Parts: sequence; C-alpha cells; structure tokens
Amino acid sequence: MLHRISAARAAQYLAVRALTVHGLGHPLTLALLAAASTAAARAWDRGHPVDALHTAPGQRADCAR
Repeated sequence: MLHRISAARAAQYLAVRALTVHGLGHPLTLALLAAASTAAARAWDRGHPVDALHTAPGQRADCAR
C-alpha cells in the first residue's frame, strides 16, 4: 500500500512544479492536478489517512510523542 502514498506524493510534487512554472490555467498544470487528486483519492480509499500525504511541520512533532 505504500506505493499509493508514493504515487500521490510524486503526483502532487509534479503538479506543484507545473503550477510554479506555468501557472494555474496551463493545460499541463490542470492535468497534473487531476492526476494528483486521483492518486490521493485512491490512497484515501485504501485507508491511508490524509496526514500520511501532507503533514504540517508542527503535526510531525506531535506524532513523535
């Protein structure tokens, strides 16, 4: 199941890169955002919590306790 988390993170990273370079209206950005949301939804459907995909720095410290 870890590969779904990795796929979601990779898709999200690529979408953010495209957003930074091309802007929100670019077709590549929109396609990568759609791929990222699909990958995240698949990971969610497999039982991965949202914070497994996107944890804030403060939340990481709380989880270590």
